[in-house]
Amino acid sequence: MNYLGHLSQSDPLFGYLSADILPQLGIKGARSDFRVFKIWASNQVYLYEDRFSQARIIAKFFGGISDRSAEAAHGRMEREFNNLNHLRSLGFAHYPHYIARPLGCNGSLNFLLTEEYCHGTPLTDFIMKAIREDGRDNLFKKLTALAYFLATLHNETATGDRVDFNQDCVYFDRVVDQLEKRQHIACNEAKELYRLKDRWRKKEFMWEDNQVLVHGDVTPPNVLFGDDLWVIGIDLERMKLDDRVFDVGRVAAEIKHFFMQYAGNKWLAEPFIGHFLWEYSCRFPNRGAAFASITRRVPFHMGISLLRIARNSWINNSYRRQLIDEAKNTLR
Repeated sequence: MNYLGHLSQSDPLFGYLSADILPQLGIKGARSDFRVFKIWASNQVYLYEDRFSQARIIAKFFGGISDRSAEAAHGRMEREFNNLNHLRSLGFAHYPHYIARPLGCNGSLNFLLTEEYCHGTPLTDFIMKAIREDGRDNLFKKLTALAYFLATLHNETATGDRVDFNQDCVYFDRVVDQLEKRQHIACNEAKELYRLKDRWRKKEFMWEDNQVLVHGDVTPPNVLFGDDLWVIGIDLERMKLDDRVFDVGRVAAEIKHFFMQYAGNKWLAEPFIGHFLWEYSCRFPNRGAAFASITRRVPFHMGISLLRIARNSWINNSYRRQLIDEAKNTLR
């Protein structure tokens, strides 16, 4: 986080946080003075800390993005607010599975969503300690907790409708198109990726499971851990109905990406990926059958997640090429 200074009392946000948000945290009629911190995120996300009460509030602004209309910003703000409330209503509001509590949304303040600040250690830290320090055991434990969290989320929200794999293929096409437009891949390589996708489309098992609610963006910064099995989920803007392996494959791809980038060896990720998939599968009546079904579908979602990571501007060209090549190997 970067410290930016203090929020001016003349700013309309000051009055909103003081009068509407702090009372929800049990702070009423008290003097306020908000320190402001910028949090790295794809959207404009800030932490506001009241100097007197020590209360902390997360503020996520959906407006102010050049290619996003006011209508789209409003829709994203409301969707995440509703997603947070929905999962909490399903029981994700206490140990061991927790979703951050939304405190309010305000379209007049640059399409602002506010939620409680949750204390926890991100998955990022556990992966990096497994790579650079003696933290392998802790990473295994936290992946067990994450597998439990995701399996519960998916199983609690399963529908009677079959997966529509076409929507994953549309997303795949969008990612590949972005890579080509940014000149990270040539036309021939894009065509190769489309051919690989079409092969997966023909596999009957990609359509076999029922739709569930997926988190939609299970990246290491978006998963926080407390003691034991405590898992806190944040950033539900992209929650949707999809194949459960959308989330599972993304976690596996992120683990592989971290070991590729920071350890220089993708194979070191395999024990952790295997452990995560096996622990996820134990939440089903037939663990072996669940594991077989999930591992059949995981490579496609790992491949698309690796391509998604390769789009990022902070990736250098040499490592981007490694990600794209690994994605193709995975999809084959």
